[in-house]
Amino acid sequence: MAHAGLHDPVLVGLSVAIAMLAAFVALDLADRMKAASGWARRAWLMAAALVLGGGVWSMHFVAMLAFRLPGIEITYDFGLTLLSLALPVAVTAFGLSIAKGSGAEGWGAQGSRGEGADGTRPRTARIALAGLVTGLGIVTMHYTGMAAMHLPGVLHYDPAWVAGSVVVAVVAATTAIRLALAESGVGLRVAAAMVMGLAIAGMHFSGMQGLTVAHHAAVIPSAAETGFGQARLAVGVTVVTVVVLILALSAAAIDRRFSQNASREAAALRASEERYRLLLQSVTDYAIYMLDRDGVVANWNAGARRIKGYEAEEIVGTHFSCFYTEEDRARNVPARALATALAEGKFAAEGWRLRRDGTRFWASVVIDPIRGEDGAHVGFAKVTRDITERRRAEEALAQAQGALAQAQKMEAVGQLTGGVAHDFNNLLMAVLGSLELLRKRLPDDPRLLRLLDNAVQGAERGAALTQRMLAFARRQDLKPEPVDLARLVRGMADLLQRSIGPGMRIETRFPARLPPALVDAHQLELALLNLVVNARDAMPEGGTITIAARAGGQEGASQEGTGREETGLDGTGTMLCLAVSDTGMGMEADTLARAQEPFFTTKGVGKGTGLGLSMVHGLAAQSHGRLVLRSRPGAGTTAEIWLPVAAQAAAEPPLRPAAESHALPSQVVLVVDDDPLVLENSAAMLEDLGHRVIEARSGHEALALMRRARTLDLVLTDHAMPEMTGIELAARILAERPALKVILATGYADFGPGEGTDLPRLAKPYDQAALARMIETVVRGAGPGLGDDTVVPFPKSA
Repeated sequence: MAHAGLHDPVLVGLSVAIAMLAAFVALDLADRMKAASGWARRAWLMAAALVLGGGVWSMHFVAMLAFRLPGIEITYDFGLTLLSLALPVAVTAFGLSIAKGSGAEGWGAQGSRGEGADGTRPRTARIALAGLVTGLGIVTMHYTGMAAMHLPGVLHYDPAWVAGSVVVAVVAATTAIRLALAESGVGLRVAAAMVMGLAIAGMHFSGMQGLTVAHHAAVIPSAAETGFGQARLAVGVTVVTVVVLILALSAAAIDRRFSQNASREAAALRASEERYRLLLQSVTDYAIYMLDRDGVVANWNAGARRIKGYEAEEIVGTHFSCFYTEEDRARNVPARALATALAEGKFAAEGWRLRRDGTRFWASVVIDPIRGEDGAHVGFAKVTRDITERRRAEEALAQAQGALAQAQKMEAVGQLTGGVAHDFNNLLMAVLGSLELLRKRLPDDPRLLRLLDNAVQGAERGAALTQRMLAFARRQDLKPEPVDLARLVRGMADLLQRSIGPGMRIETRFPARLPPALVDAHQLELALLNLVVNARDAMPEGGTITIAARAGGQEGASQEGTGREETGLDGTGTMLCLAVSDTGMGMEADTLARAQEPFFTTKGVGKGTGLGLSMVHGLAAQSHGRLVLRSRPGAGTTAEIWLPVAAQAAAEPPLRPAAESHALPSQVVLVVDDDPLVLENSAAMLEDLGHRVIEARSGHEALALMRRARTLDLVLTDHAMPEMTGIELAARILAERPALKVILATGYADFGPGEGTDLPRLAKPYDQAALARMIETVVRGAGPGLGDDTVVPFPKSA
């Protein structure tokens, strides 16, 4: 008799729940499999196969326990039961292996491209193959489990239902594998587990639907003899399933927690690395890169690309010594830098480095060793900065400081020189005046007169030296006027040629139209004579001296010659250059730098005072110009005097009508000087000229004597006096007696702007003739505001 059998609804529902739960756990484990790599991925694959295969087997046997044949007791064979358990686990693992790729190949990026591990087989075809293998294995498991049933009867299967169960098994297995490979959240995973569980249960019950049992009378073996009874088997299957699923879920949860922590740490590390990368790439003022232990460049930032000119792909993998100059590489500087950084913990230096195009730049370099967490040396960090501009600025600052120090030294020397020259002038004044008066009183003895002339010549040479010292100190009394430079040089041609001798030639080069210069003509003649004599001394074998002039802007006057800067140009933007060039031996840089210092000379003993160029320098500076020297060894020397252009064209001075010669009546003269020698000498020369003299040793004494004197025609006063200067005394005198005439006697032009411009000035040292001419000019002139200083200083020789 044939029976179709009945199913317990409760156990049927339990089997479906087991299938869904097993499917959920299997999908959860598959998710961990995708997140792992290496041996961990293989372990999770086996766990997913065990859970899915075991879950299918558990669902199958719980569903079998739900199957009833009225009046027939069913038992199960132990060996076949174990075989039916091993089959789904094995085929599921095999199917998942096919789906993910052979061997240890992973899913990940390869699966996302739709290709397998070998890159040739499409992913969908492999999933279909894996589903077919797994489905057939599950069907085999089902019918193996059916074969493990012991009951008095024969089992018959409807081929149509068998085929349907095979289709359902293959579709369910394919779906399960596809879902295992897919990315999914918890909600999608639950839904997929329900669908997969129903598909697996559907495979079982479709197979059971085609089952019929032909019952026959037979001895049914007891459960104790032939296998497990249904009750004990149900308990065993349930316990095993629950334990396996709980362990699997626990393992997945723990791994997920660790994975999440690791992911957060990895994300934080990636974010930190990204911030570090952005930081390095954002720094463009510094070249920051790493070297390996051998000094090979490992990475490259934007600053390195900007400073050194290399792209990353050009330089990474190259030894960093390529940035050093050939000289540094020959001295093994790169290797010593790494050794110093490793030994001392840091290397810092500055030096020349090379860019990609071969140009050099001055670099500040810092190298630090990099060590791993275990303290092992892994490489170097190198930071390079281009400080070429800073170095240039420091060099310019050093030059400016040197120039300032030189200017301060020259200013100090100039103040000292001016003070010494002023006092020396007073001494020469007394000497020369006394010698002149003595000459008138000596008998006509040739020997005495020769000695007197020697003394006068020595005093005159001292006066000439004093004039040079005053010129260097910029305190000589200048009378700037429009001067035609070409006419001045032509007028001196004979004197200049006689000064250098017949063995040398003078050439002049002047443009057709050259504006006049604003300068003291007499002092410019002395300066030009000094430069020509210096040029002669620089050419002992003979040569050519070129005197030339040209017009130019202030930029021409500010070009470096000796490394010094002078201020005080006229501000008009136009200057004139009077240049004296020779073809002599030239000067070294050190000599050129000191050439304008007072008393510095390269000539032999007794052949020069060392004040010639200093005098020219002082004249140019006092005239609001400058002196520029240019020289190279073997290429001669050029001295340029830059002078401001006069506001009006130079003109020939008008011829003055010859003054009628009339004896000047005797004058009452108040002589004021704080130096007793000068005071006595001036008084003696005035008395010798027939004038009456009142002597005063200070400005206050002079004012007191002026107020007591009933008759007073003239005041001759020194300027540089303590308590009250000559200009201040003149102002007080003219305020009380405007008609009184005042002469200012000085060789020290230390006046403020506008001071003493309306007073006639007598240059010290002066002789009796110069004094007589000045008094006659003032007395016969227009009064105290005459201001026409026509007196030539006593030393007339150059």
